Formats: sequence, structure tokens, C-alpha cells
Amino acid sequence: MASLFSSRTTRWGMKSLLTLAAALLLAHFAQAQIKLKDLNKLKQVVSGGSPLSSEEIGAALKEALSNGVAKGADMVAQADGFYKNPDIKIPFPPEVKKVEDRLRQIGMGREVDKFVLALNRAAEDAAQEAKPIFLNAIKQMTIQDAAAILKGQPDAATQYLNRTTSAQLHEKFKPIIQSSLNKVHATQYYATLITAYNKIPLVQKVNPDLDNYATQKAIDGLFTMVAKEEKNIRQNPAARTSELLKKVFGS
Repeated sequence: MASLFSSRTTRWGMKSLLTLAAALLLAHFAQAQIKLKDLNKLKQVVSGGSPLSSEEIGAALKEALSNGVAKGADMVAQADGFYKNPDIKIPFPPEVKKVEDRLRQIGMGREVDKFVLALNRAAEDAAQEAKPIFLNAIKQMTIQDAAAILKGQPDAATQYLNRTTSAQLHEKFKPIIQSSLNKVHATQYYATLITAYNKIPLVQKVNPDLDNYATQKAIDGLFTMVAKEEKNIRQNPAARTSELLKKVFGS
């Protein structure tokens, strides 16, 4: 590998060489499981100019994650961010799907639809609260975290955020979801639906926890969108909006 870089340095120039080194590094991380010592070898090979340092890689990943978090949160927090996105739209609680089916059979389909809309509005209302929690987790990321993310799967950064923020997100989201469910009348709609269902003769009465369900689905939807943004930055050159991102993620 060293001889290959040496023989072509004159032809391509140092700028092209840096780009090639970064591209090779990113292309083979997931399959070859390159270790930190391999990263150091690449930095040694790229001599005579500014090396691709561990600090730069860490800073680029933090920048990419911050961009993805901000964009992902903004997308789901707007009107219909959840409701009109089939990937994250929150449905009637699946563990009581029989409730939805039975209510539609007895002519309460419109009420079910109103509840589902209100459920998604509550999630949209709460989504912006995720930003500061995510950004704080990104600030705490170490060089070792960044290296593991760079070596990992296309959603490795999202998985890192999931591990480090889920408990805090749930704690933060739940009261907001509760308030939002009340504000958009989802709680009222839900109580009406469940009461109507429980009055049907011979059915087994149900009363699932709406707050926990809505909270978890809102968090799941947010992570889905952040993962999409992470993949976009890794694969789409147009999504790299700074020189640092271009340098580390460029090919």
C-alpha cells in the first residue's frame, strides 16, 4: 500500500492523495474492521501535508451527527412530520389492533382516524425537545467512540445515540407527550374509543398505557429519521456541507 501511494504522489498531488486515503479508509472500515493502528498507518503514509488526524475525524463525526440530529428533528417536528411519513407514522396501538378493527366494524372509523391523527400531532409537538439531549451526547463523544462509529455500520452513529440518550429521551418526552396528547384531544379520543369498545358484549376489556406507547413510538420515529440523515451524509457528497466533512467523508 505504501509503495502504491509513493509512486503516484507526483501525478495526483497531495490534495488528491488525502482524498483517496480518506475514501479508502471509509470504504473498508465496515468489512475489514480496521483498527486504530491501521488509521495511524494511513496518517503516516500521507506525508508532506496536513494528515487526517483522529481529532479531525472526531470533529467531523460530531459535525455530521449534529447536522443529522438538527435536520431529523426539524423534519419530524413540523406539521405532518410523523402523520404523513409512512416510515414513522404512529398507528393505533398494535397490541390492541382488535379494538381498532372492531370499532371500525361498528361505525367508529372516523373517531379512530381522529385519534391516530392526534397521536401523531403529539409526537410532532415533542420532537424538538430531542435536539439539546442529542447535542449534549454528541459533545461527550470520545475519540474512541468516533473511531468505533467510523468503523461501524451505516447507522453506527444513530446506534450510539440510541444507547446514550434513550433513557433521557424517554424521561424528557413522556411529560411532553402527555401534555401534547391532552392538547390535541388524543387522550379524550382514546378514552372514548376504549370505553366504547369495553361496552361491546363479550369482549375482553382493555386499557393499554397510551402515554408510554406514544412516547416510545415518538422516540423510535426520531431515531429512524436521524439514521436516514446519517446514511445520507456517509453516501451523498452533496450532504457534506463543510470542508471538514468533505475531507473526512469525501471520496
